[in-house]
Amino acid sequence: MHTIVCMKQIIDPEVPPHLFEIDPDEMKQVRGTHPLVISAYDEVAIEVGLQLKEKTDGKVTVITIGDEDTVESLHQALAMGVDHAIRVTDPAFEEADAFGMAQILAAAIRRVGDYDLVLCGRQAGDVELGLVGPFLAEELDLPCASIIANVEPENGKVRMQRSVDIGYEVLEASTPFLATVTNDESNVPRYASVRGMLAARRAEIPVWSAEDLELDADELGLGAAQITIDDLYIPEREVECELIGGETGAEKAKNLVEYLKQEKVI
Repeated sequence: MHTIVCMKQIIDPEVPPHLFEIDPDEMKQVRGTHPLVISAYDEVAIEVGLQLKEKTDGKVTVITIGDEDTVESLHQALAMGVDHAIRVTDPAFEEADAFGMAQILAAAIRRVGDYDLVLCGRQAGDVELGLVGPFLAEELDLPCASIIANVEPENGKVRMQRSVDIGYEVLEASTPFLATVTNDESNVPRYASVRGMLAARRAEIPVWSAEDLELDADELGLGAAQITIDDLYIPEREVECELIGGETGAEKAKNLVEYLKQEKVI
């Protein structure tokens, strides 16, 4: 089984809050010197793809859109066990939104050729819109299974589980199809081995442009975003702290109760 995983690299979400900045004009987070990492749900999708590879003696291809900064994350994916990594980049792609990215990824997947399954993270770890996966399924004319936790090959088909309020839904599909993946105890991403990292550094990563993908950016409107962000800001929170006095623990408790009654909390 050949699984294609669409991967996005983002600014590390673990950046300390006091270092987190927003550019109000560009409507995006300021990169600065912050490290870049694989978006968490995409890393989970890679793990699901690798599990399928092990169960079916298949292969996994990872595709990402981005400049040379994304190479490190592609090396990480290769070190985890991915067979092939592809980087798609072009100046015309820089302003592409979810619609544009779906078109670009669809063109790259068509160029890859034969595949059985396309996996995307349920949403990106930065903008968290969760749109690229479903849009990509539409572009490729594929059925889409959303927010699945694991994938099991069975009798020529694929069975998946999706968490719901009262347990799990079990879905079954014939390939090819697209699925968006969420995290679960069954798909915790594996660590890259030292041997894997050394091999990944030597791997050749193809770079495809708009011309390679036969995409006319102007004709497709890739540079014109169809999703409009009205405002992007860091919420300001005011915190007030009031100390409740008292000589003893019992007196402090009594004073606290009186204060809560006064504030109509109790």
